[in-house]
Amino acid sequence: MHQRGQAVRFRGRVARVGASALLFWAVAGRGAAFAQAPPVPPPPPPVWTGSIGAGLALTSGNADTSNFNLAGKLTHDPRNPHLITAEGLHLRGTSEGETTVNRTAFNVRDEYTWTERTSFFGQLRYLRDTFKTIDYLVAPTGGVLYKLVDLEPTKFTIDAGGGVVWERNTGLGTNTSGAVTLGENFSHRFTSTTTLTQSASGLWKTSDFGDSLYTIGISLAAAVTDRVQLKVELLELYKSQPPPGIEKGDVSFITSVVYSF
Repeated sequence: MHQRGQAVRFRGRVARVGASALLFWAVAGRGAAFAQAPPVPPPPPPVWTGSIGAGLALTSGNADTSNFNLAGKLTHDPRNPHLITAEGLHLRGTSEGETTVNRTAFNVRDEYTWTERTSFFGQLRYLRDTFKTIDYLVAPTGGVLYKLVDLEPTKFTIDAGGGVVWERNTGLGTNTSGAVTLGENFSHRFTSTTTLTQSASGLWKTSDFGDSLYTIGISLAAAVTDRVQLKVELLELYKSQPPPGIEKGDVSFITSVVYSF
């Protein structure tokens, strides 16, 4: 009986020790779980982003032609109300050894966010087009932008402004005038890799509202990799009062490979 009692007491002590050990490891495990470092948040988006694209088309046979385009975009988003973008485009084409297209366009813009949908902007536009006999057109303007649609797949903005325009035409000297501008920009992302973009802008001289310049474009871009896209674009430049003998409108079909950074 005495031995049986000792055995029972021994088993009881073992059970208590086992229960204490289980409780200790449960508490320790929970403490270790609480002591684990929180997940590392993703890094913030870069302040500077941009892209550069280029395309080349060659034909030979009945007609020898070549077309070259180079485009770039740089964006600075310093996490404050300002958003600065700079865009440039150069087009050059030849046919049978004769230059048929020679255009350089550049625009830098600073947008200041006022509300979720409203921004104020200032911009500087530059254009040179040999076949429009535009030696240079420089237009610093400012105004207001409003976001009509601001959804994740679809965005649509309109803007209006005013400023000054200087235009020099070959052999005709320089013309200075006030300027009024209107513009719109639409984009829609069909999938994570395919985006449609459309834009239009107009500039009118206050000295003669019949003298205006319009730029209209539509493009479709499809991603090949995380940083490389294939892009096709239709671009029209329309001058309502070109010099005598010059066509009002020029339409360009542009294909390019775009690298984002």
